[in-house]
Amino acid sequence: MSNPGSQDRQLSALPSPLARAIAFAAICIAGLTGGAIGYSLVSVQCSGSCQVGTGFGLLIGSLSGAIGMSIVAVLVLRAVGEWREISDK
Repeated sequence: MSNPGSQDRQLSALPSPLARAIAFAAICIAGLTGGAIGYSLVSVQCSGSCQVGTGFGLLIGSLSGAIGMSIVAVLVLRAVGEWREISDK
């Protein structure tokens, strides 16, 4: 039976809201940066009107940046969860 005066921390596999917000911000920043890099690479190599090419570079760059950072964010959040589990023992 639990004591009403004691508040036990609930066990959860979810990371803290702050960690999730930081990971989301990092994914958004990586997507923006990747898009800028993709746009710049195509615009430097193309002469004349290259709207489709620069748009495609923008799309591929932003997707690859966001996907890559999301993989890193998931791995970091899992590692933090494991560290927290080890420190609780």
